[in-house]
Amino acid sequence: MNFLAHLYLSGNDDKIKIGNFIGDFVKGNPRDQYEGKIADGIIIHREIDRYTDAHPVSQRSKKRLVEKYRHYSGVIIDIFYDHFLAAHWDEFSSVQLQQYARESYTLMNENIEMLPHRARYMLPYMEKYNWLLNYSKLEGIARTLDGMSRRASFKSRMEEAVHDLEAHYEGFQSDFFDFFPEIRGHIAEFKP
Repeated sequence: MNFLAHLYLSGNDDKIKIGNFIGDFVKGNPRDQYEGKIADGIIIHREIDRYTDAHPVSQRSKKRLVEKYRHYSGVIIDIFYDHFLAAHWDEFSSVQLQQYARESYTLMNENIEMLPHRARYMLPYMEKYNWLLNYSKLEGIARTLDGMSRRASFKSRMEEAVHDLEAHYEGFQSDFFDFFPEIRGHIAEFKP
Protein backbone atom coordinates (compact mmCIF):
# COMPACT_ATOMS: atom_id res chain seq x y z
CA MET A 1 0.00 0.00 0.00
CA ASN A 2 1.23 3.46 -0.84
CA PHE A 3 0.18 6.94 0.33
CA LEU A 4 -3.46 6.81 -0.77
CA ALA A 5 -4.22 3.47 0.84
CA HIS A 6 -2.36 4.42 4.02
CA LEU A 7 -4.43 7.59 4.34
CA TYR A 8 -7.67 5.80 3.51
CA LEU A 9 -7.02 3.01 6.03
CA SER A 10 -6.50 5.65 8.74
CA GLY A 11 -10.23 6.32 8.92
CA ASN A 12 -11.40 9.78 9.95
CA ASP A 13 -8.92 10.60 12.71
CA ASP A 14 -6.61 13.40 11.50
CA LYS A 15 -3.77 12.57 13.90
CA ILE A 16 -3.80 8.92 12.86
CA LYS A 17 -3.73 10.09 9.22
CA ILE A 18 -0.67 12.24 9.92
CA GLY A 19 1.10 9.36 11.65
CA ASN A 20 0.20 6.92 8.89
CA PHE A 21 1.36 9.42 6.26
CA ILE A 22 4.80 9.85 7.87
CA GLY A 23 5.26 6.18 8.77
CA ASP A 24 7.99 5.51 6.20
CA PHE A 25 9.98 8.52 7.41
CA VAL A 26 10.11 7.59 11.11
CA LYS A 27 12.69 5.17 12.48
CA GLY A 28 12.72 3.61 15.93
CA ASN A 29 9.97 3.58 18.52
CA PRO A 30 7.33 6.14 17.49
CA ARG A 31 6.12 6.48 21.08
CA ASP A 32 9.50 7.99 21.96
CA GLN A 33 9.07 10.66 19.28
CA TYR A 34 5.35 11.43 18.91
CA GLU A 35 2.28 11.78 21.08
CA GLY A 36 -0.53 9.20 21.29
CA LYS A 37 -2.59 9.23 18.10
CA ILE A 38 0.29 10.23 15.82
CA ALA A 39 2.36 7.35 17.22
CA ASP A 40 -0.69 5.10 16.74
CA GLY A 41 -0.81 6.15 13.08
CA ILE A 42 2.85 5.23 12.59
CA ILE A 43 2.24 1.84 14.22
CA ILE A 44 -0.81 1.31 11.98
CA HIS A 45 1.36 2.22 8.97
CA ARG A 46 3.86 -0.45 9.95
CA GLU A 47 1.09 -3.01 10.46
CA ILE A 48 -0.35 -2.23 7.01
CA ASP A 49 3.10 -2.83 5.49
CA ARG A 50 3.66 -6.02 7.49
CA TYR A 51 0.24 -7.44 6.68
CA THR A 52 0.52 -6.54 2.99
CA ASP A 53 4.00 -8.03 2.59
CA ALA A 54 2.96 -11.33 4.22
CA HIS A 55 -0.45 -11.73 2.57
CA PRO A 56 -0.82 -14.57 0.03
CA VAL A 57 -2.63 -12.32 -2.47
CA SER A 58 0.07 -9.65 -2.52
CA GLN A 59 2.61 -12.49 -2.75
CA ARG A 60 0.71 -13.70 -5.83
CA SER A 61 0.93 -10.20 -7.32
CA LYS A 62 4.66 -9.99 -6.60
CA LYS A 63 5.31 -13.31 -8.34
CA ARG A 64 4.43 -11.65 -11.65
CA LEU A 65 7.23 -9.12 -11.08
CA VAL A 66 9.92 -10.64 -8.89
CA GLU A 67 12.04 -12.12 -11.67
CA LYS A 68 12.42 -8.74 -13.36
CA TYR A 69 12.34 -6.35 -10.38
CA ARG A 70 13.62 -8.52 -7.49
CA HIS A 71 13.18 -6.80 -4.10
CA TYR A 72 11.53 -3.78 -5.75
CA SER A 73 8.51 -5.91 -6.71
CA GLY A 74 6.79 -5.21 -3.37
CA VAL A 75 7.20 -1.46 -3.78
CA ILE A 76 5.75 -1.69 -7.29
CA ILE A 77 2.76 -3.70 -6.06
CA ASP A 78 2.10 -1.00 -3.44
CA ILE A 79 1.88 1.55 -6.26
CA PHE A 80 -0.31 -0.72 -8.39
CA TYR A 81 -2.73 -1.27 -5.51
CA ASP A 82 -2.97 2.50 -4.95
CA HIS A 83 -3.83 2.78 -8.65
CA PHE A 84 -6.76 0.39 -8.28
CA LEU A 85 -7.95 2.13 -5.11
CA ALA A 86 -7.87 5.49 -6.92
CA ALA A 87 -9.42 4.12 -10.11
CA HIS A 88 -12.32 2.59 -8.14
CA TRP A 89 -12.44 5.22 -5.40
CA ASP A 90 -16.21 5.73 -5.65
CA GLU A 91 -16.71 2.12 -4.53
CA PHE A 92 -14.86 2.84 -1.27
CA SER A 93 -15.71 6.43 -0.35
CA SER A 94 -18.61 8.87 -0.60
CA VAL A 95 -16.08 11.74 -0.78
CA GLN A 96 -14.81 12.46 -4.30
CA LEU A 97 -11.13 11.60 -4.74
CA GLN A 98 -10.22 15.14 -5.82
CA GLN A 99 -11.73 16.53 -2.61
CA TYR A 100 -10.12 13.78 -0.49
CA ALA A 101 -6.71 14.55 -2.00
CA ARG A 102 -7.13 18.30 -1.42
CA GLU A 103 -8.19 17.73 2.21
CA SER A 104 -5.22 15.39 2.76
CA TYR A 105 -2.72 17.93 1.42
CA THR A 106 -4.31 20.66 3.55
CA LEU A 107 -4.10 18.49 6.67
CA MET A 108 -0.41 17.78 6.10
CA ASN A 109 0.38 21.44 5.36
CA GLU A 110 -1.48 22.60 8.46
CA ASN A 111 0.63 20.18 10.54
CA ILE A 112 3.90 20.60 8.66
CA GLU A 113 5.89 21.00 11.89
CA MET A 114 5.05 17.38 12.80
CA LEU A 115 6.39 15.99 9.53
CA PRO A 116 9.97 14.67 9.38
CA HIS A 117 12.32 16.60 7.08
CA ARG A 118 12.05 14.18 4.14
CA ALA A 119 8.23 14.25 4.30
CA ARG A 120 8.28 18.08 4.37
CA TYR A 121 10.54 18.06 1.31
CA MET A 122 8.29 15.63 -0.59
CA LEU A 123 4.90 17.17 0.24
CA PRO A 124 5.07 20.19 -2.15
CA TYR A 125 5.87 17.88 -5.08
CA MET A 126 3.14 15.49 -4.06
CA GLU A 127 0.65 18.34 -3.98
CA LYS A 128 1.90 20.11 -7.12
CA TYR A 129 1.60 16.94 -9.21
CA ASN A 130 -1.44 15.73 -7.25
CA TRP A 131 -0.13 12.22 -6.73
CA LEU A 132 -3.21 11.02 -4.84
CA LEU A 133 -5.56 11.92 -7.69
CA ASN A 134 -3.17 10.97 -10.47
CA TYR A 135 -2.69 7.44 -9.14
CA SER A 136 -6.01 6.77 -10.91
CA LYS A 137 -4.37 7.19 -14.34
CA LEU A 138 -1.69 5.02 -15.93
CA GLU A 139 0.26 8.19 -16.77
CA GLY A 140 0.30 9.07 -13.06
CA ILE A 141 1.54 5.59 -12.16
CA ALA A 142 4.23 5.82 -14.85
CA ARG A 143 5.39 9.19 -13.46
CA THR A 144 5.45 7.83 -9.90
CA LEU A 145 7.44 4.74 -10.87
CA ASP A 146 9.87 6.84 -12.91
CA GLY A 147 10.50 9.12 -9.94
CA MET A 148 10.99 6.19 -7.60
CA SER A 149 13.39 4.57 -10.06
CA ARG A 150 15.53 7.71 -10.16
CA ARG A 151 15.72 7.76 -6.34
CA ALA A 152 16.49 4.03 -5.96
CA SER A 153 19.91 3.09 -4.63
CA PHE A 154 20.42 0.45 -7.30
CA LYS A 155 19.27 -0.09 -10.90
CA SER A 156 15.63 -0.95 -10.30
CA ARG A 157 13.99 -0.68 -13.74
CA MET A 158 10.82 0.46 -11.90
CA GLU A 159 10.21 2.96 -14.69
CA GLU A 160 9.34 -0.04 -16.91
CA ALA A 161 6.77 -1.53 -14.51
CA VAL A 162 3.80 0.38 -15.94
CA HIS A 163 4.12 -1.92 -18.98
CA ASP A 164 3.76 -4.93 -16.68
CA LEU A 165 0.67 -3.31 -15.17
CA GLU A 166 -0.83 -2.87 -18.63
CA ALA A 167 0.09 -6.42 -19.70
CA HIS A 168 -1.41 -8.06 -16.58
CA TYR A 169 -4.00 -5.43 -15.70
CA GLU A 170 -6.91 -7.81 -15.05
CA GLY A 171 -4.81 -10.10 -12.87
CA PHE A 172 -3.45 -7.27 -10.71
CA GLN A 173 -6.92 -5.73 -10.45
CA SER A 174 -8.40 -9.06 -9.38
CA ASP A 175 -5.66 -9.41 -6.76
CA PHE A 176 -6.42 -5.94 -5.43
CA PHE A 177 -10.13 -6.72 -5.07
CA ASP A 178 -9.30 -10.00 -3.32
CA PHE A 179 -6.87 -8.28 -0.97
CA PHE A 180 -8.34 -4.89 -0.10
CA PRO A 181 -11.42 -6.05 1.84
CA GLU A 182 -9.13 -8.24 3.94
CA ILE A 183 -6.73 -5.47 4.88
CA ARG A 184 -9.65 -3.14 5.62
CA GLY A 185 -11.07 -5.71 8.01
CA HIS A 186 -7.69 -6.40 9.59
CA ILE A 187 -6.86 -2.73 10.20
CA ALA A 188 -10.37 -2.01 11.52
CA GLU A 189 -9.72 -4.65 14.23
CA PHE A 190 -6.05 -3.78 14.83
CA LYS A 191 -5.19 -2.07 18.11
CA PRO A 192 -1.92 -0.08 18.06
